[in-house]
Amino acid sequence: MPLRLDDQLCFALYAATHAVTRSYRPKLQAVGLTYPQYLVMLALWQDGAQPMGQLAQRLHLAPNAITPLIDRLEVQEFVARAPSESDRRTVVIKLTPRGKRMEKVAAEIQSDVVCETGLSRTRLNALRESLKSLVDDMEVLAVGDASSPAVTSKPRRSRSTTSRKRKRARSSAKSAA
Repeated sequence: MPLRLDDQLCFALYAATHAVTRSYRPKLQAVGLTYPQYLVMLALWQDGAQPMGQLAQRLHLAPNAITPLIDRLEVQEFVARAPSESDRRTVVIKLTPRGKRMEKVAAEIQSDVVCETGLSRTRLNALRESLKSLVDDMEVLAVGDASSPAVTSKPRRSRSTTSRKRKRARSSAKSAA
């Protein structure tokens, strides 16, 4: 059976995500947030201050992917970095008073986007639960896979693959010389 774009789960998820984020974009832009920054703020509103690594894990991002988001939120005075009280080597991200006030505005934006979907509360909840289950199931498969985005930002190569590539590069360099 030939592959068809319209039959692909990945495409349906991609198109739905794009539609929802397209709806959020102008609303969030009006209050100075991007969609990824909004997700960081949601995690902080829900879970409170937390170490950067924990925040990255919560958002299913590599730790280095969250740093620029935090940097921009800090410049806008929505969040602040602080040393952990229990371990000064750990940096904790916390909401500023301005960031806390932003939650009411964000709740209105979220409500508007939910209305735009046209989904009933029941269908919306069922869809969200199905997607959460999909993520959980896919993460179970990725356990032990070092290329999982929650673990690292790029796939790790085995030592033997890396060694073979180095040997080929050396041999190519010698023959070229």
